[in-house]
Amino acid sequence: MTIVNYQLSIVKMDLFNYHRRISSVVEIGNTPLGGTNPVRVQTMGNVSTMDTDAAVRQSIRMIEAGADYIRFTAQGEREARNLGEIKHALQQLGYTTPLVADIHFNPKAADIAAGFVDKVRINPGNYVDRLKTFDQIEYTEEEYQAEVQKIRERFIPFLNICRMHNTAIRIGVNHGSLSDRIMSRYGDTPEGMVASCMEFLHICRKEDFRNVVISIKASNTTVMVKTVRLLVETMEQEGMHYPLHLGVTEAGDGEDGRIKSAVGIGALLADGIGDTIRVSLSEDPEAEIPVARKLIDYIEERKGHVEIPVTPAPGYCHTKMERRPTRSIENMGGNHPPVVISDRREGNFEFDPLSIPDYLYIGEEDPENLPDHFRLLVDAHFWKPVPHAFPFFIASEISELDNYNSPLKFIRLTNSDLTESTLEILKKNPAVVVILSTHNKNGTGSQRAALHRLLEAGCDVPVILHHDYQEKDQESLQIKAGVDMGTLLLDGFGNGLMVYNQGGDPRQTDSCMFGILQATRTRISKTEYISCPSCGRTLYDLQSTIARIKEATSHLTGLKIGIMGCIVNGPGEMADADYGYVGAGRGKINLYKGKECILKNIPEEEAVSQLIGLIREYGDWKER
Repeated sequence: MTIVNYQLSIVKMDLFNYHRRISSVVEIGNTPLGGTNPVRVQTMGNVSTMDTDAAVRQSIRMIEAGADYIRFTAQGEREARNLGEIKHALQQLGYTTPLVADIHFNPKAADIAAGFVDKVRINPGNYVDRLKTFDQIEYTEEEYQAEVQKIRERFIPFLNICRMHNTAIRIGVNHGSLSDRIMSRYGDTPEGMVASCMEFLHICRKEDFRNVVISIKASNTTVMVKTVRLLVETMEQEGMHYPLHLGVTEAGDGEDGRIKSAVGIGALLADGIGDTIRVSLSEDPEAEIPVARKLIDYIEERKGHVEIPVTPAPGYCHTKMERRPTRSIENMGGNHPPVVISDRREGNFEFDPLSIPDYLYIGEEDPENLPDHFRLLVDAHFWKPVPHAFPFFIASEISELDNYNSPLKFIRLTNSDLTESTLEILKKNPAVVVILSTHNKNGTGSQRAALHRLLEAGCDVPVILHHDYQEKDQESLQIKAGVDMGTLLLDGFGNGLMVYNQGGDPRQTDSCMFGILQATRTRISKTEYISCPSCGRTLYDLQSTIARIKEATSHLTGLKIGIMGCIVNGPGEMADADYGYVGAGRGKINLYKGKECILKNIPEEEAVSQLIGLIREYGDWKER
C-alpha cells in the first residue's frame, strides 16, 4: 500500500498537457471506479422507489442507454428495503449494473440500504446535522466539536455495515444543503463545502475505510469548479486520492442544461479531474447518458496531443479563478462583459432576436453593402475606413498593423505566434484585440498557454476566444464549445467569444455563445432557470411545469427562477435565485422570494399563475 500511495502522490495536474488525475480504486459491484478505469457514466431514476415494476422498467431503459451505475432515492426505511427487491428483479432478468441508493436526512435508511445496494450516497449537510434553516446560529468551539463528535458516533457504525457488505459510499456535498453548523463558520462558500466533505473523509481515513467516492456539486458552475479544484488541492496536501463524481446540479433542460453541464463538468475533465459523471437534465433519465458520453469522448480525444511546453505565469492560482486584467478598447476588455462575434463570412445575415451578436466577421465582404447598425470585422486587405468596420489581420500581417488608421484592430494569433517580438508589438499598440485561435488537439491547453504567456509578459491586450468546428448536430456543438470556451472563461480568461461551425446555422451558433457566457455567469442575457432533474422525491410533473414556467417568463431577462422537485436541495441551490417554485407534497407547491417562503401548499394547477403574480407583486414583471 505504501508504494501505491507514493505512485499516486507523484502525479501532479498539468494545466497545459492533458492527463487523468490518478485516483484510488473503489469497488462498486462489478464495475470498479477510479484508477485507470474509464470515466463512468451514471444517471438517476425518477419513479417512486416503492413502485418496483416501474423502477425495474426504468432501470432497464437507463442501462440499455449506457449507464454504468443507476441510482434511486430512498427517503425512508421502506424505500431502502425495496431497493433490494428492485436489485433482485433486475438480476433475475440478467442485469447486473451496480445499484446506488441516494439518502438524505435518514441515517437509518442508509444503514438498511447498505445491505442491499452496491453504493450508498449520503449528504454531509443533512446526515446528522440539523435540517438547514438559514438561521444565523452561533456555535462555541466546544459546541461545534460536540456536533462533529455526533457525526463520528453515527457515521462509524454505518461504515462498519458497508465494510461487512462490501458496499461503497459516496460522500455527496451539495452547495444547496450545507448545514447551519458549517454555514455558521464558513458561510455559503467553497471553503465550507470542502470542510464539510473533509470532516467525513477524516473519519473514513481514521477507520481505514477506503471504498469512498466524493462529489461536490452546485448549480452555479463557477462555485462548482472552484470548489472541486480546492478539494483536490486540499486532498493532495493530505495525501488523499479518492475518486471524484462530477455533476452540475439543477442544470435544467434543452440547450441550457447541456451547455451548463458541458461548462462545469468539462472544465474539470479538461483538468484531468473526474472518475464518473452525471449530467443532471430535467428530462427523462436515459436522455442524460448520450450527453455524458459525448462529453467524455470529446475530452478523451486530447490524449496524446502535441506537448505544450509552458509553465504557469508567476503568481497565478488555479483555484482563485480571478479575471485577467486587460485594457479597455471600445466595448471590450476592462470591466466590460464579454462580447459575441458572429462569423458571417458565408453571407448569411439572418438573426435570432434573442441572440444578437455585438460584432460580425464578414471576411472579404464590402462593409458598405451592410447596414451600419452592426460593427464589422473585415479582412484587412478588403477593409474600408467606415465608422462601423474594423480591419482583421492574420499573424503574417502583424507588421502592417500601423499602416491602418482605425481606432480598433483585430489580429488572429495562436500560442505559437506569441514570440517576443509579437508580444512587444501587442503591448505597444493600444488599439489591438487578439482573436486567440488554436490548432492543437488540446485546444484548452494551447489557449491557456497563450494566456499565461500574456500574463507573464505583462501584456494586457483583450483576448477573444476563437474556435472552429464542423458539427452536424447542435448538441455536439453545445458540448464541445461549452468545454473549450467555458473552461477558459471559468479560469478568468477571455473578453469575448467567436465560434464558427462550418455548415451550421449561425443563429444557433450565436445562441450557443450567449449560452456559454450565461452558464459561466460572465454575461447574463436571458432568464436563468435553476431546475432539478427530478427523482422519486418529486411529486409533480416537473418537465411540463418547467415548460409552462419558461413559456410565461422567458422574456424576463436576467431574472433567476428556481424550479425544484422537493426541499432537499431546493431552497439551498436556488438561494441566489430571485424566485423559487418548490414541491411541498403531492400536488402542492411552495413559492419563494429569494430564501423566504412566501406562499405555502399552493395547488399545483394554480402555482404557475401565482408565481407570475408574485413576480408582479415584487415589481420584477415586464410585459413582452
